Amino acid sequence: MIDFKIKELNTYYDPFYTYNIFKDNIDSIFLDSSKEDKLLSKYSFIGLNPYKKFVSKGRKVLIDNEIYNDVDPFEELEKLINSYKLDFNSDIPFVSGTIGYFSYDMGRILEKLPDTSSEDFSIPDSIFIFFDNLIIFDLHNRKTYITAIGQIEEATRSILRIEKCLEDYKEEQPIKLEDSNSIFFSNFNKDDYEKSVSLLKNYIRSGDVYIANMTRQIWCDNIEDPFKIYQKLRSSNRAPFSAYMNFKDFQVISSSPERFLSITDGLVQTRPIKGTRPRGKNYEEDKKNKNELMNSEKDKSELLMIVDLERNDLSKVCKINSVKVTELFKLEEYETVFHLVATIEGKLKENVSSVKCIRECFPGGSITGAPKIRAMEIIEELEKLKRNIYTGSIGYFDLRGNSDFNIVIRTIVKKDNKAYLGVGGGITWESIESDEWFETIDKAKALMGVL
Repeated sequence: MIDFKIKELNTYYDPFYTYNIFKDNIDSIFLDSSKEDKLLSKYSFIGLNPYKKFVSKGRKVLIDNEIYNDVDPFEELEKLINSYKLDFNSDIPFVSGTIGYFSYDMGRILEKLPDTSSEDFSIPDSIFIFFDNLIIFDLHNRKTYITAIGQIEEATRSILRIEKCLEDYKEEQPIKLEDSNSIFFSNFNKDDYEKSVSLLKNYIRSGDVYIANMTRQIWCDNIEDPFKIYQKLRSSNRAPFSAYMNFKDFQVISSSPERFLSITDGLVQTRPIKGTRPRGKNYEEDKKNKNELMNSEKDKSELLMIVDLERNDLSKVCKINSVKVTELFKLEEYETVFHLVATIEGKLKENVSSVKCIRECFPGGSITGAPKIRAMEIIEELEKLKRNIYTGSIGYFDLRGNSDFNIVIRTIVKKDNKAYLGVGGGITWESIESDEWFETIDKAKALMGVL
C-alpha cells in the first residue's frame, strides 16, 4: 500500500551540496541537472532509502532475492512498476518511483545480434532502485520538496527524518582541477581506429548502412574517491543530464548533454546530438569553430539521418501524424565542445507505457546508426569490446507514467580501482579518418582531465 506524502520545505537547498550528506549511502542516486538551461535543466532529484532493487543480466532478472530466468527484463520491470501505481496531480514530473540505467547491451534482448566482443569489466545490464523517498529540487522556482510513500517507515516520519539530516547541509568550496598523472589505455590506437573507420566506410559504400557510430574505450588505474571525481567533472563540464550512482561494487559518474527519451503526460521527446567541434582557446577560435559546425553539410546530413531514424522509432509507439521535428540544427555550447542538436516530439498511443516506449526505441539512434540493426551488427564486429553502460541510458520511471532518460556519454564508470570511459562519433561516407580520431579526443578531454 502506498501512503504518498509530499512536503515543500521553507528553505531552498543546493542539490549538489545536499547530496554530499547522502553520497556514501549504498544505492543512493543523484540525477543532477547541473548546467543552467531554461528548457532542459528544470529539476534535480536525489533517491534515498531503497525498498526494492531490480537487476538484470541477459534474460536473468533478480528482484531483491528472487531470481527469474529466461524472461524479458523490460516486461518484468514494467510489471514491478505497475504494482506501485500512484495517482497524484502535480506539475513535478517525478514525485516517486525508480531510478536506474539500461546498458547498451540490453539491445541484445531486443534483437538477434552477434556476440563476438569481449568485456573489459562486468556490471549488470540494468539496475533500477525503487526509493521510499525523493528529494526534489525545482531549479527554476528555487523550491525543495521531500516525498515519501511509506514502504520502509511511515511517510510523515520519514520526511521529518530527512529534514533533520538536512540540518547538516553546508556548501563546500569546489575542488580545483589538478594536472593528471594517469596513464590512459585504449582498445584502439590511432592507426587501428582509423582502419576501423575505413572498414565502416566500406560498409557504407556497399549500402549496408548510411551512418554508424564508431566508438572506443579508454581506461586508467585510479584510486581517487569517486564522488570527488564527480565533483571535479561537475565543476569543469556541467551538463543537463548528469548523474551520480553509488552502487556497492561500482559507481557511475555521468555528465551527459544528451536526452534519449522524456515522457510527460503522454508527450514523448527525444533530442539526438550529431555534429561536434572543439571549443577554441579564445573568442575568435570559438567563433570560427562554431561557424564551421553550423555550416558543415556533413554534420547536418549526419543529424538529418538520425532525425529520420528517431522519427521512425517514435512512429511505432506514437499516434498517427503526431510525430514532429520541433527543432533542427540547434547549436549547444559545452565546456570543451559545440554540438548540433535536434528535437523530435510525439504523442504516445493510449496503450503504450514509458517502459514499452523505451523498449521499442532502444538503444538510441544517435549512438547506433541507420539502419539501426545492421549498424549494431557492424559495431559488434569492428569495436571488439562491449560498450557496457556506455551509450545506454540513465533515468527515472515515475509511478504515474512519466520518465526521462539520457544517453550515457561523457560518463566514467569507477570499479576495482580503475576508471573506464567511452568516446566515439558518427561515421558517414564523407568522414575523414584522422578527423574522427581527433573528435574522440575532443570528447574525452573533460573526462580525462578529471582523472
